[in-house]
Amino acid sequence: MPTSQDMTTHLDPGLLDALQHQVALFARRAEQTRLGGVGQVRNSMDRAAYLLLNRLDREGPMGVKALAAGMGIDSSTVTRQVAPLVDTGLVKRTSHPEDGRAVVLQLSPRGQARLEEVRTSRRALMEQVTDGWTENERESFCLLLTRFNTALSARQTGLPLEQTGAS
Repeated sequence: MPTSQDMTTHLDPGLLDALQHQVALFARRAEQTRLGGVGQVRNSMDRAAYLLLNRLDREGPMGVKALAAGMGIDSSTVTRQVAPLVDTGLVKRTSHPEDGRAVVLQLSPRGQARLEEVRTSRRALMEQVTDGWTENERESFCLLLTRFNTALSARQTGLPLEQTGAS
């Protein structure tokens, strides 16, 4: 079975150079705009907060360790990132339903409303940026970007692609 090193040598170096250049440009432009959306909500929620709130919304209340594991980051990082979300009332700490000593993080109603406001703004940005694209082109781009992110996550964690929950 060929290794990834063997497969890389058979790929067009010019294409790989173009790909890495486009990824670098994307990363810079994404950071510059923070992909924050449009209108008044633009740039009003940083990436870490958005990803944390989004995960809590999709997966429900959970502890810091589970949140950190699901996001592929350190528990201390999650604790630091969650603190301002708790302070501003977007996330609330509650007792674990089965173990009252344990604490779980939960999206508050205010957090849910704020997340939906930001999602709506970001959807509008995606619509503007992909104006003129067909639905099929948007779907293909999303599929390939998801695949790319999953592969990056797998490389970072050392897990096989099937075991990554990259998001």
